[in-house]
Amino acid sequence: MASYTHGHHESVLRSHSVRDISNSAEYLRPYLTEQTRLLDVGAGPGSITVDFAGVVAHVTASEIDDAALSLSRALAAERGIANIDFSVEDVHALSFADDTFDVVHAHQVLQHVGDPVQALREMRRVTAPGGVVAARDADYAGFHWFPLLPELDRWLDLYRRAARANGGEPDAGRRLLAWARAAGFEEITATGSVWCYATPEDRAWWGGMWADRILQSALTRQLVDSGMAGEVELRQISDAWRRWADDGDGWFLVPHGEIIARA
Repeated sequence: MASYTHGHHESVLRSHSVRDISNSAEYLRPYLTEQTRLLDVGAGPGSITVDFAGVVAHVTASEIDDAALSLSRALAAERGIANIDFSVEDVHALSFADDTFDVVHAHQVLQHVGDPVQALREMRRVTAPGGVVAARDADYAGFHWFPLLPELDRWLDLYRRAARANGGEPDAGRRLLAWARAAGFEEITATGSVWCYATPEDRAWWGGMWADRILQSALTRQLVDSGMAGEVELRQISDAWRRWADDGDGWFLVPHGEIIARA
């Protein structure tokens, strides 16, 4: 079992809570109808989950433990959404019966699991024949930015090392097609899309979030406790993120792999 590199610090949730169908699951929208029964694996803070609930008949939100699941539960309650239920699940061994859902979705999940191929097999098992398994993951090795700050090179190296130490695969986006084929899917549509941060507002949000995250999240504790990095270096990385955010030339690209795999 891999452990979750990011953790659930406010600086992490600040990033995850802005996600919705339009910026994170648009590739799946054509497959959603008013009759769709959807399982959202790794629902996180629930922002995509509650967006799905406004489009489909019913959503089941799953997370690895009650604490993580409480985030999406709270958002659904705040929004007054009734067509969502919640289940603590390990994606490697889902508790649902075969053929339960029309769509099984995972956003930024497979990069963090110990066995993504087994996870996809389980996602397929609980999907009804003709339904779809959908996954989208970032590819950290494909991140690009300007200006070229050496501290951000170090940040990326540290993150990738930490994620792999936790049993995950940070460069998951490029592997989704291969993992789906290994899981036994035959009809797979593989695509890609990006997040791009280049406006002053986007830079302030993205850069400010990572400036805090490198100093205050579960990643911080892992890097320091493991000896991968010291607090002085992490503060230098944080400062570099703020310099990037303040630079009028600042630009950052996050590429994603996506798959639609027919059950």
